[in-house]
Amino acid sequence: MDRAARHTPEPRSSADVVGEHSQFRLDLERVRFSPYFSRLSAVTQVIGQPGAGPLIHNRLTHSIKVTAVARAIAVKLTDAAAPTRGFALAHGCDAVVVQAAASAHDLGHPPFGHLGERVLDRLARDTLGLPDGFEGNAQTYRIIATLDVSQVAQRGLNLTAAVRSAVAKYPWTRHVDVSALGDGPLPRGMRRTDRGVEVLKFSAYGIDAADLFAARNGHPLRQSLECSIMDLADDIAYSIHDVDDFHRAGLLGQGAVAREFRGWIESSLQLRDLDDEELARRSAPPGSALEALRRKLHASDPWIAGDEAFRAAVGVVADDLVDGLLASPFDGSIAAERALSSFTNRWIDHLQSSVVPTPEGVVRAGLVTLDQRAWHEVEILKFVHRHFILDRSDIVMYQRGLSRVITRAVKGLTAWLRDEDDRDRVPLRLRELVEIATDGYDALRSARPEGVPVPDASEVRALGVGRGVVDYVASLSDDQALAVSEAIDGRPDRLWDIGQNL
Repeated sequence: MDRAARHTPEPRSSADVVGEHSQFRLDLERVRFSPYFSRLSAVTQVIGQPGAGPLIHNRLTHSIKVTAVARAIAVKLTDAAAPTRGFALAHGCDAVVVQAAASAHDLGHPPFGHLGERVLDRLARDTLGLPDGFEGNAQTYRIIATLDVSQVAQRGLNLTAAVRSAVAKYPWTRHVDVSALGDGPLPRGMRRTDRGVEVLKFSAYGIDAADLFAARNGHPLRQSLECSIMDLADDIAYSIHDVDDFHRAGLLGQGAVAREFRGWIESSLQLRDLDDEELARRSAPPGSALEALRRKLHASDPWIAGDEAFRAAVGVVADDLVDGLLASPFDGSIAAERALSSFTNRWIDHLQSSVVPTPEGVVRAGLVTLDQRAWHEVEILKFVHRHFILDRSDIVMYQRGLSRVITRAVKGLTAWLRDEDDRDRVPLRLRELVEIATDGYDALRSARPEGVPVPDASEVRALGVGRGVVDYVASLSDDQALAVSEAIDGRPDRLWDIGQNL
C-alpha cells in the first residue's frame, strides 16, 4: 500500500517534488494545529497544576517531550553508520511519521487522565450500552479519523496511511478475533481470564474500524515500526517525567522510597519465601512491593525478565534516585533545578540510546524494545510512580471525587438528550457529535466489517446518543468538565466559565 495514501484523495501541491516525506510533514502540521492538540494543555497528567504549580507536566508538554524522544530514536535507528539502519528502512522508519504519531498519541485522553478513562469506560458500557465502551487510544484514532476537521475531507484530518497506522498502539478493536493467537503469549493490552481472552486496550471502535483496517492494509496484530518507536518513547518519557513532577511537588519523600528499596536489596532472599498474599499485606516487610513487581515481570514478560537484571536495575535506581535526587528536597532553587535537570537528561539520553530490535517471535513488544538492562530500569521507575503516588490515600480520595464529576456530566447530558421537551436546546456541538455517531452506526450496518458487532436498526439512535455524549465529555478540558458537571447539578459557581465553549 502507498504509505502516503489518504482516505480522501487530495490534490498534490508543488511541495510534493520531494516525495512522500512532504505528505508526512503536512500530517504533522495538521495534528499540531488541531484544537484537540491545543486542548491537551488543560488536561492533567497525574497531578493537577492548581495544586502543584505551573511546572507540572500536562498532556501537551508530555506529548511534546514524547515527540522529541521519538524523533531521536528514529534518527538513531536510521543513521548511516547504525547497524539497525537496514532493519529500520525495511520496516518503514520516517522520523516525521514518528513525530506526527507522537504528537497525536494522547489526543483522545479525557479529562482527569487515566481516572477519567476508567470512569468513561464503565459508564459507556454499563449506562449507555456501548459494546466498545471507552478507550483513550481508540478515542485518539476516532479524533484523527472522524471528529477533527480539515478543509480537504468531510470527516477527520485525512492523514496518510503511515501516520494513521503509527498512531495505532493497539492495532485492533475490542472485539478482535484472537483465535489465531492460540494458547501462547498475548500482545500487551490483552489478558486471559476464565471466560477467555479479554481485550483491555485497543485502537479503534467498531464505527472507525474500517478506517484502521484500510490504514493497516491487512497487517497482523502488531504495531508498525514507527508506532513501536512512538510507544517506546511514551514509556521513556512518562517514567522519567512523573518522577520529575512528584519530586517537584514534594510528594516523593526519600524516607519511604529508601525504606522499600533498601528492604528489598538487604532481604530479597527472605522475601522470596513469602507467598503472594503475605507480600500484599499492609504489615509486609519493606521490599515486599518490589518483590511483588519482580514476580509480576517474570509472569507477564518471561522473554526478557531476569533476576540479575532486576537486581542491577534496583541498585542503579536506588543510587541515582533514592540516594541521589531525593536526598535533597526540591526547594525551587537554581541548584535544585540543576540537579533535577541533570537527572532527567541523563536518564532520557541513556534510555533512548538503549533501543534495540525485538527478538524474533516476541509478541509482548513491538518491533523495537529496550535492552534488558534499560527495560528493567523503566519498569522500576514506573513502579515508583504507581506505588508511592497513585496509591496515596489523599490522591485516591481526590480521584474518587473527580469520578463523580465525570458521572454527573455523562448522566446529565444523556438525560437532556432524551428529554423530548427540552432536547432541542442541548449545546450545538453535542447535537453534531450525536449525528456524526449516528451516521457512523448507520454506515457500520451497511459495511458490516469482519469481526465488528453490527447493531440492529432499532439500536442505532441510542448508540449514536451514547457515543456522542462520550465524544463530547472526552473532548472537555479538566476545568470544562468541572464547569459542565456543576452547571448540570444546578450550581452556578462556574457557569460563566463555560461560555461559548459548550
